[in-house]
Order: sequence, then C-alpha cells, then structure tokens
Amino acid sequence: MRNLLDFYLGQMRIAAVTQLQYRAANYFYMIGMVAEPVVYLVVWSTIAAAQGGSVGGYTAGGFAAYYIVWTLVRNMNIVFTPYGWEWRIREGQLSGMLLRPIHPLHGDIAYFAGWKVAVIILWLPIAAVLALAFRPEINPTWQEVVVFFIAIWGAYLIRTMLLWLLGMITFWTTRVGALFELYFAAELLLSGRLVPMSVMPPWVQELSAWMPFRWAFQYPIEALVGDLPTDQLWLGLGMQALWIVLAGGAALFAWRWAVKQYSAVGG
Repeated sequence: MRNLLDFYLGQMRIAAVTQLQYRAANYFYMIGMVAEPVVYLVVWSTIAAAQGGSVGGYTAGGFAAYYIVWTLVRNMNIVFTPYGWEWRIREGQLSGMLLRPIHPLHGDIAYFAGWKVAVIILWLPIAAVLALAFRPEINPTWQEVVVFFIAIWGAYLIRTMLLWLLGMITFWTTRVGALFELYFAAELLLSGRLVPMSVMPPWVQELSAWMPFRWAFQYPIEALVGDLPTDQLWLGLGMQALWIVLAGGAALFAWRWAVKQYSAVGG
C-alpha cells in the first residue's frame, strides 16, 4: 500500500506539473468548453424569464449558478476515453503497460487525478469571469462546500470506471465508437448535463435516479447550488460510493476476461 501511495503521488505530481506547463493550451480547451453551458444558460434563463421567473425551481440566477458549477464538474468528468483503448491496442502500447508490476487502472486514475488539480486551479479565473457576467444565485454552507469537494472526485471515479468498462469492448472489436455514442446519448439525457433533471419529465427523473450518470454529474452540482437537505447530501455520497464499487468491480472483472483476448498489433 505504501508503494501504491507513492506511485499515485508521483503520477499525480507529474500530471499536474505537465498540464501547468501547457497553461495556454488548457485555457483554450476549457474556454472552448464554456461555449456549451453558456448556450444552455442563455436559453433557459430566457425561458425562465418568459414563464414568470423560474423553470423547474430554477430562476435565471439559479441557472447561472448551475451552469457555472457545471463547467468544473464537466472538466472533472474528463477521463481516459474508450477511443484511447483503440489506440493502445492498435499501436501496441498496451504491451508495455502489461509488463509493469501495477494494474493499468491505477495509472489512469492517478494521472488524470493529477490533471484535475491543474484543472481546478485554472478553472477559478474562468468561474470568476462567468460569475461577473451572469450573476449567479449561490450561497453554499460549509457542509455543502465539503460535500461538493468530495462529490466531484466521486464523480471522477464513477466516470473513470464506466468508461474503463466500456473500453474493454475494444479487446473484441477494433472500433467502439458506435457504443460510445450510445452511451454518450444516454448520459446526456439522464445526467443533468443538458438541463437540470427537475426540468425533465417525472419518468425521466425516476429513471435517472437508478442510473450512474446523475450521480456523476447533476448530484455534485446540486450539492453546491441546489440547497439539498442534509440527508440527501449524504445519500448522494452513498450512491456515488455504491456506483464506484459496482462499476469498479465490473471493470476489474471485465479486465481479467478481456486481457486474455489481447494480441499486440502495430509497430
């Protein structure tokens, strides 16, 4: 365990330093991602104003708070993609990873976790500019801030495990794009990424509560801006822990089965 901790700290340090060396590139990337929530924000703020000031319990200021926090949660949800598994297998990169005395999952978790440290630092000025432009209504308690900080890392782990599990399909097929697009469509509709789930029909809200997507996206946002009761705050962390265990267990089980199918290709 001590060696594993040293590995995580080392990988995280390398990732954070590397990403901070490319601050301009990261900023342009993050600014590009801001376009999506700003469009959502303008649209729903306009709808809220046209319907007497609120939609689904969100005012214009509430939507501003939601989508500004959205930008951080969205960046925290960037993990190793199934397309990356295609590259690893096609180029033979996985062969070297299999020779290391540590599971490849640890490497991905550690490296991207270090990247998130840089993301949080770089996000703060962007959030400040968005707050000045859109005037969000947000007054979190210390408990909500603490739960939010835990929840964004829980969201990161859930999505890591889910996409790792999806990436295992590439051991049987050289292309996973179609399934990934199907996954992405379900995530878009059931996670709160497109709109807060309170705006969606009741049956969609019920369905989303039983799926992992909501706990990896909307829950962290609501933990900070949604004024959730204390029991729902802690229930959300419990649901995140449950999905981390379920998805992580499934990913590790699938790995043991999938790696037996591996044949190195590429140069």
